[in-house]
Amino acid sequence: MTKDQVLDRLLAARAVAVIRMKDAAKLAETAAALRRGGVMAIEITMTVPGAVEIIREMARGKAEGTLIGAGTVLDAGMAASVIEAGADFVVSPITDLGMIQACRGAGVLAAPGAFTPTEIVAAWRAGADIVKVFPATSLGPQFFRDVRGPLPQLRLMPTGGVTIEKARDFLAAGACCVGLGTALVEAKAVEAGDWAAIEARARRLMASLA
Repeated sequence: MTKDQVLDRLLAARAVAVIRMKDAAKLAETAAALRRGGVMAIEITMTVPGAVEIIREMARGKAEGTLIGAGTVLDAGMAASVIEAGADFVVSPITDLGMIQACRGAGVLAAPGAFTPTEIVAAWRAGADIVKVFPATSLGPQFFRDVRGPLPQLRLMPTGGVTIEKARDFLAAGACCVGLGTALVEAKAVEAGDWAAIEARARRLMASLA
């Protein structure tokens, strides 16, 4: 897929499931449960043991319509590794110019992180396709409405503290999509292998966004 096609699919998906876990053996089943629940954009963070190879395996066998992204990508070298592994999009909690340039050079969607309006605009001007606003825990939906008032061209993705109940409010306030981690991928459910619970959470999220 081209970068523009990935962007279109992300905007249509409206939600990205952020998977950050210590037990990589449960990741595939977690991702499958999310897909069954209708969440088609999956972000594997680089804090997961063996993340690059997991991304490579998932990218090779991904179902039609699914996007596999890499998260917590902090520099150009890390970006190059996940792009080579087949990541459809690259996300970071920070704005690293090398990471953005590596993505742009490879024609891969870049979503660096920022927090303040100045940081957000700096990331956008540096070539971000989407700016991940992180952590969104203390900001709330009104922040996105306020920022996009004078800056309607920005595509913003709140991540960190976004709940299933609040996701729709962020989108209504102007976010282009939302990133959900523990609110969607509940640690207790993963530990217990309760894939039905993960699927149910995904279905609840997608129903609220419909």
